[in-house]
Amino acid sequence: MKISIDTKDLKDLFKDVESLKPDLLNRAYKVFVAHTPILTGNARRNTIKTDDAIIANYPYAQRLDEGYSKQFEGKGMTGPTLEFLEQEVEKILKGK
Repeated sequence: MKISIDTKDLKDLFKDVESLKPDLLNRAYKVFVAHTPILTGNARRNTIKTDDAIIANYPYAQRLDEGYSKQFEGKGMTGPTLEFLEQEVEKILKGK
């Protein structure tokens, strides 16, 4: 069996995805923050977005992400954010 892929199509797809990256990251950041437990507000206040990353900049971020807080049924922040990103990428791919 031989599978042929037109690399031009892939380049166009990656250009499309790259152009959507800032908006997608902004929306992913909102999902991440929305799933960050809030007690004093420190965790949400110290979650920042850079040009290409979401950074949880506080010492107990990993514990919260592992489900330490029961505010969100122990799901953490990364899981729901990754689910959101997967759904969005799937929509982009289906649109091609």
